[in-house]
Amino acid sequence: MRLLTYNWEGSPRPGLALDGSKIVDLQGAFVLARREQIIGDGPAAPGSVLGIICGGAETQETCATIAREAAAGRLEAPCPPPTQVTLLAPIPRPLKNVFCVGSNYRAHVTEASRAQKKEDKVPDYPVFFTKPPTAVVGPGGSIRLDPKLSQKMDYEVELGVVIGKAGRDIPAANAIDHVFGFTIINDITARDVQRRHGGQFLKGKGLDTSCPMGPEIVTLDELPNFDQLRISLKVNDEIRQDGNTSSMMFTVPKLLESLSEGMTLEPGDLLATGTPSGVGYAMDPPCFLRDGDSVTCEIEGIGRLQNTVREASSEANAA
Repeated sequence: MRLLTYNWEGSPRPGLALDGSKIVDLQGAFVLARREQIIGDGPAAPGSVLGIICGGAETQETCATIAREAAAGRLEAPCPPPTQVTLLAPIPRPLKNVFCVGSNYRAHVTEASRAQKKEDKVPDYPVFFTKPPTAVVGPGGSIRLDPKLSQKMDYEVELGVVIGKAGRDIPAANAIDHVFGFTIINDITARDVQRRHGGQFLKGKGLDTSCPMGPEIVTLDELPNFDQLRISLKVNDEIRQDGNTSSMMFTVPKLLESLSEGMTLEPGDLLATGTPSGVGYAMDPPCFLRDGDSVTCEIEGIGRLQNTVREASSEANAA
C-alpha cells in the first residue's frame, strides 16, 4: 500500500495513492466496499494513517484489500478531485518526537569532519537525536527561514522508517518484523544555531518546519529492497546529494536494535536514518538555503518530497 494524508474541504483524511496521481478516499472506500461485500463486518474505517498503523493486522489487511480491488478496477472507490486537495505529511502530528540518526553514511562523516576540522572517525554506535512533532511539515509546505535566528539553514535527505509493531530490546535479526513502511524525511538544520548551543542537535534541528515529510508511506511489502535505494536531493535544479541506502554504516535492523535497547518503540514512531554526502555546510564554499529555494528530495520507490524555503517576512506576506 501507499498511504497518504490529504486535506479536503477543511478536513484531514487518510487516502490511498494509486497510479501515481489518483487519491482514493479511504473512508468512503470502506463504506462502498462493505456495501458491495468486498470486505466483511470487520474493523471500522480508520480516521487517519496513524489509525491504520495502530489498528493492527486486521485493519491493515482490510485496507490492503481495498487497495488491491481499487487498483484492479473492481471497486469504484471515491476519489477527490486532485485540484481540490492539499497533501499533508502522512502522519501530520506524530505522537512522539521523530527519532533521527546522525553520521550514518561514510562519505558524509568525511565531509563533516573536513568542514569542522576534526578527526575523520566513524562512530562506534549510532548517534541519535530527535525532532519535536511541531517540526513536521508536509509536501509543498514552506520551510521557514528566519534570518534573525539563523543565517545557515541546511538540508539532509533521509529514508524514514515507520514503526508498525511495538517492541523493546529488539534484536537486529527480528527488527524488520517491527517495520510498517517507509517515507522521505528532510532533516532541515540551522547549523549556526546547532553550533552555538554546544553542538548538540535538538535546538538546531528542532525548529518549526524543520522536518518535511512525505509524500506517502510505502508499506514494507512494496519496498523489500529498502536497503538498496537511490536517495538524492536537489536545490532548485542543482543536484546536491546523490547516494544509495546501501551505503548506511548502521543498517535499519541495527539502528532499531540499538534504539530499542531499554526503550520501547511503538506503532507510528518514526526514525530518520541519516543522510548521504553533499550537505550545504560542507561545500567549498558553504552554500546554505535562501528565500525562494526549491528543495526536492527523492528516494527510489517512494517518490518526491518538494518544499520551498520562505523567509519569515515573505511567509507573512504570502499569508
